[in-house]
Amino acid sequence: MSLDQETFYLLKSTLQRFIQERLVPAENDVEEHDKVPDDIVDDMKELGLFGLSIPEEYGGIGLNMAQECEVAYELGRTALAFRSVVGTNIGIGSQGILMDGTPEQKAEYLPRIASGELIVSFALTEPDAGSDAAAIKTRAVLDGVDYLISGTKRFITNAPRAGAFTLMARTGGAEASGISAFVVPAGLPGLTLGKPDRKMGQRGTKTCDVNLDNVRVPAANIIGGTPGKGFKTAMKVLDRGRLHISALACGMAHRILGESIAYAQQRKQFGQRIGDFQLVQAMLADSQAELLAGWSLVQSVAHRYDAKVSGARDPEVSMQASCAKMFTTEMVGRVADRGVQIHGGSGYINEYKVERFYRDVRLLRLYEGTTQIQQLVIGKQLMQSA
Repeated sequence: MSLDQETFYLLKSTLQRFIQERLVPAENDVEEHDKVPDDIVDDMKELGLFGLSIPEEYGGIGLNMAQECEVAYELGRTALAFRSVVGTNIGIGSQGILMDGTPEQKAEYLPRIASGELIVSFALTEPDAGSDAAAIKTRAVLDGVDYLISGTKRFITNAPRAGAFTLMARTGGAEASGISAFVVPAGLPGLTLGKPDRKMGQRGTKTCDVNLDNVRVPAANIIGGTPGKGFKTAMKVLDRGRLHISALACGMAHRILGESIAYAQQRKQFGQRIGDFQLVQAMLADSQAELLAGWSLVQSVAHRYDAKVSGARDPEVSMQASCAKMFTTEMVGRVADRGVQIHGGSGYINEYKVERFYRDVRLLRLYEGTTQIQQLVIGKQLMQSA
């Protein structure tokens, strides 16, 4: 699954213009009102951004992983809230259905996801289960031809907007094989949302708790139709998600570096531009080198991901995706820190965007698996393959 290069070039060029002409000018509005304007969301639907990774047969654009990473890089060059609007539809929310869903489930959900008619969220994290995904406590109890699902999901991205959730619940024992993945419509009785989270950064993104109290879900809503495969589905989804976030981190590093260079060119101290001082140049150079290294890593792993057997989870590629996610999200944190430093006191003031971006990128080291989880994934695979 991929788009031919000429068509992809046109898509990418259109997206770049959209970002510069529509999204970047709206960043201050999003920061002030903590909301992405509805007209921008409508424009994103028109551009097909909700269906980037969904095959054309289901109404999407059908990008492969390498192409999706290029798009994520571009989306990283503006406030991360814009990417969040479409992020769950093209990533963790839809990919479980696409990878492991039955033909009927794909036909029912994917066209509406691709058009943006249906916003779908990924509900895995719980109050006592985040990094330890196998420890989820949300339980689904079989009752005739339905399951009754009870539990709480935490920090669920796009939950306030969602029409459905790809939700992990325990249908069996305490081991990972006891977890199943469900498609749970948002309007079912017993499903309620907590108050919106007040976050450090990424204003305009929407997260909250999802509470389930004996929510009746048909057994036919188990992704793939077979209980006990949800943990494997989640891990496959996260492999792709980690590469997407890696590319996003590189795009944001590009934007922060650009802001830093522009400030260093116009700000003067001691009678000259601060960018003419060697220690400022050293910070810019470190950021440029790390960005290039990170982006090269992401591109390499994305091509390996596309080359693997379709539908299979390759432990080596999974490990490399963790390497990319670990390196790039830590990298953009350092780039953001240098950006604030280059701006001096102005970098601590909200009027300058590096202050916002400094807060925004901090989350990238946490979701889709913390840096420490990536280290464990990498270390375990190295020990097994040695």
